[in-house]
Amino acid sequence: MTAAPTVPQQPAGTAEATGSSSARAWTVTALLVLFMMVNFADKSVLGLAADEIRADLHLSATQFGLANSAFFLLFSVAAVVVGLAADRLSPKALLLVMAVLWSVAQVPAAIGGGLAVLVVSRVCLGAAEGPAFPVAQQATLAWFPNHRRNLPGALITLGVTLGVIVSAPGLSWVIQHHGWRAALWVLAAVGLVWALAWAALGADGGHRTGPQDPTRREAQQTGPPSALPYRRILASRTWIGVTLAYFTSYWSVALMLVWLPSYLRNALGYSADEAGTVVIAPWTIGAVALLAQAGITGRLMRRGAGSRRARGWVGGWLLALGAACCLAVPLADGTPARTVLVALGFGLGGSYATIAATTVAELAPPSRSGGALGAMNAVVTAAGLAAPAVVGALVDAQGATGYRDAVFLSGLLLAVGATASFLLVDPARDLARLGR
Repeated sequence: MTAAPTVPQQPAGTAEATGSSSARAWTVTALLVLFMMVNFADKSVLGLAADEIRADLHLSATQFGLANSAFFLLFSVAAVVVGLAADRLSPKALLLVMAVLWSVAQVPAAIGGGLAVLVVSRVCLGAAEGPAFPVAQQATLAWFPNHRRNLPGALITLGVTLGVIVSAPGLSWVIQHHGWRAALWVLAAVGLVWALAWAALGADGGHRTGPQDPTRREAQQTGPPSALPYRRILASRTWIGVTLAYFTSYWSVALMLVWLPSYLRNALGYSADEAGTVVIAPWTIGAVALLAQAGITGRLMRRGAGSRRARGWVGGWLLALGAACCLAVPLADGTPARTVLVALGFGLGGSYATIAATTVAELAPPSRSGGALGAMNAVVTAAGLAAPAVVGALVDAQGATGYRDAVFLSGLLLAVGATASFLLVDPARDLARLGR
């Protein structure tokens, strides 16, 4: 799993986030925040329309869960392939192609058809969206040196939460008044509008490396570390630990996307309109957690703390707190208490993405960051393949109790992820072992 060593070339139109180009760096970052917002609005729409789709297509909970799992069938493969390509090709071009493809992928199910059309449409959409997060992170971080990456990295992840926060009430209204297929048309149009804006204003950055200064970066681009095999990066304790922790976090994200609206309606008794509003609570908590994490991590690193404390431990505490809230849900009495615990558990537990991306970007040498991020994303998003199907089976077998057990299972997984983050994530140690 290695690639021939190359000397990365700075593409035409590339600039670093210094001096007059700083405004361009933040313009690109803002566009990529919008990119992730559209991406997660696409992912959330079936969850918001779960009951309507099940009634329209006569689906059991298991069938609906499998239809959502189909989204991730090629998701991981595409993340790896495009992640590797991002080390050699222009991230700007890759992001533009992805946005156009996922807009087109919405059309078949929007036109009509049954379960088969829905599944095929979601498979194609997943293949187009699979590489979105790692490539968006790489494209953003390429505009900033390592010590300035926490905020832009957090903002890209914030786009994930904002995508649901901003879109959920509007999409719920469209679904209730115009049908779930109309919501797909809306998302296709929004994706194409973003693609036009990106074609006009997007650009590639110049910091295509990890934590090195320009002198050390130049040396690494011509020396042995640029030929470091991927297998050595993927075998490091930091990559394994951060990937395992992110996997458990993404499990919570998948459940928020697919099953949380149904849980609110069918287990906690909220109406469709109420669920469309309440569903944004964990995403809002996640947004606050992301910004707080970025601030804490940045402050620790400015004070000289290593990434083990600033990233591994901070991320571990987020997962541990999320786990505690999820595990407490079966013990809580009343809808308000359970709603608060679920919102806190999923919101905090689902906030590990920035920690994961910035840690891997620090660990990977030049010409390997896209592949390392793509491989991590491929493993992590397998949680999206498994979680909807597992919960669907639980709901069919146990009814409302199945939702409660799904939350408890999420808590157990988050506890495992927290342990991995605390014990395994130490980039300084692994950078030394990798000879960097």
